[in-house]
Amino acid sequence: MAVDKFETPLYSVAEASRYLGVSDSTFRAWAKGYMRRSAGRNEVRGEAIVTTISDQPRGSESIPFVGLAEGLVLAGIRKSGVPLQRIRPAIDRLKAEFGLDHVLASKQLYTDGAEVLYDFGQDLDEEQAVLRLVVVRKGQYVFTDIVQQYLRRIDFAPDGYARLIRLPGYERAEVVVSPNRGFGQPVFERGGARVEDALGMFWAGESLATVAEEYGIPEDQLEDALRVASRTAA
Repeated sequence: MAVDKFETPLYSVAEASRYLGVSDSTFRAWAKGYMRRSAGRNEVRGEAIVTTISDQPRGSESIPFVGLAEGLVLAGIRKSGVPLQRIRPAIDRLKAEFGLDHVLASKQLYTDGAEVLYDFGQDLDEEQAVLRLVVVRKGQYVFTDIVQQYLRRIDFAPDGYARLIRLPGYERAEVVVSPNRGFGQPVFERGGARVEDALGMFWAGESLATVAEEYGIPEDQLEDALRVASRTAA
């Protein structure tokens, strides 16, 4: 069955945050927006910035594949140290410049976004917050190494939007998600087995050697996946 990467809810907020290595509260603010009040200060609101399928029961799948791709890029921006409230206006500029609703999941962000952000940063009072994402190399505007590392985890389809994500957090295993593989659930690139199925066999009492033979996954990659699963479950 074909999965619509824009409209089919595949991940809960908890799953998406776990796959991307960010906290539930962080991803929830990206997906649902936030409102903060503090004594003596004005109310601060932030609109949702990750694509979410509305009207889904709390805790159920509400994030489509394109929303997970947007979250991956935001995780890179967050890791670079730029506060999200300072990058939101820049993302609005990118959307207007490219005419795209899902610019963070678009190949155009990778190819042209750095130059747009650099130009936009020149006009802001807080330009350094935006320009921390962009550097100039060989006369070209490119994203900083941290953001580049996240962007390189995305493969793009002919329509210009993300089609596959290599999940962060793994050291030896290459674990990917794609709307066309395993209904968007994490799978081992080597062997193609769902991570949940392979680890479930081990947790049911089979040895790593048996699981490796059954699914065609090297033992060191299974060990790596177990490490990630144990860490995120803690």
